[in-house]
Amino acid sequence: MPESTTTTTSTTTSTTATTATTTQQKSNRHVIASGLLFALVALIGVFIVLYAWNLPPFHSALQTTENAQVRGQVTIIGPQLSGYIVEVDVQDYQMVRQGQLLMRIDDRIYRQRLDQAQAQLATQRAALANFAQSRRTASATIAQNEAAVANAAAQARRADADLRRVEELAADGSLSARERDAARATRAQTAAAAEQARAAVEISRQNLRTVEVNRTSLEAAVANAEAAVRLAEIDLANTRIVAPRDGQLGQISVRLGAFVNAGAQLTALVPQTMWVVANMKETQMADVRLGQPVTFTVDALNRAALRGHVEQIAPATGSEFSVIVPDNATGNFVKIAQRIPVRISIDPDQALAARLRPGMSVV
Repeated sequence: MPESTTTTTSTTTSTTATTATTTQQKSNRHVIASGLLFALVALIGVFIVLYAWNLPPFHSALQTTENAQVRGQVTIIGPQLSGYIVEVDVQDYQMVRQGQLLMRIDDRIYRQRLDQAQAQLATQRAALANFAQSRRTASATIAQNEAAVANAAAQARRADADLRRVEELAADGSLSARERDAARATRAQTAAAAEQARAAVEISRQNLRTVEVNRTSLEAAVANAEAAVRLAEIDLANTRIVAPRDGQLGQISVRLGAFVNAGAQLTALVPQTMWVVANMKETQMADVRLGQPVTFTVDALNRAALRGHVEQIAPATGSEFSVIVPDNATGNFVKIAQRIPVRISIDPDQALAARLRPGMSVV
């Protein structure tokens, strides 16, 4: 009996020790597994950060961005005059050619203004044509008055000669004092007539100068009337709203009979020439060069890939072109990666390029 008890006790002790050892091993394995899992998660996190920031070993010369859009020369079409729309010859999203009539403003008032300007021009041209006749008349008057001066001078010389003879005869008593006084009066009259003729010549010359001065004002009046006619013609032509170039129209925002003001937006014209603007981070610009090939995908085309080339790089970051330029010299500074616009031309001979529209998102 004692030997049996001893054997049982020894067996129990051995089992307990084995169980404790097993538990300790499991605990150690759990700690090791937890440590390995934590290290793996940390390593994955580090790799994610390195990949997100494009740092080694994930650094690549290929640069990508989702901040990119298709751009085009969207032209807002509006009238230069105010008036009522009397004709709309196009529809929404219609393809048009350069010079094609889109809409027309009521032109009756502008036609009357043109007629009025042309009538005023005719009046001013007639006044200028009369200038030549006025100048000839003034020149003839000068010649007539100069002839009168010559005649008056001859009469005055004759009166002087007669007066000298009368004075000699009156001195020896051959003529009476009355005859002498008459000769003196005649001489004074001829002298006054000569002076009057010379004054008439000066007056006629002043009249000619006045006519010459009027010529400048008449020519200026004709030029002003011609300018008024040209302005009226421009206004009349502007009642026809035409396409400035080939392209596709946007939505027509005006209807027949509506009153429009000058500068109002009636529609938009989108030409076929388009490009892509990619706003790259400044940290990506080290490897960007003019002429580099570019591949981009378009969300609206099931992320179809198209080709292009770097055409231009903006001379400054986008923030420099904003209305309010940020001032980093005041307050707390937080560094933010700036964006630099890069213009990408679209390579020709790509069927899908015809389906691009300004504003589409690309990657």
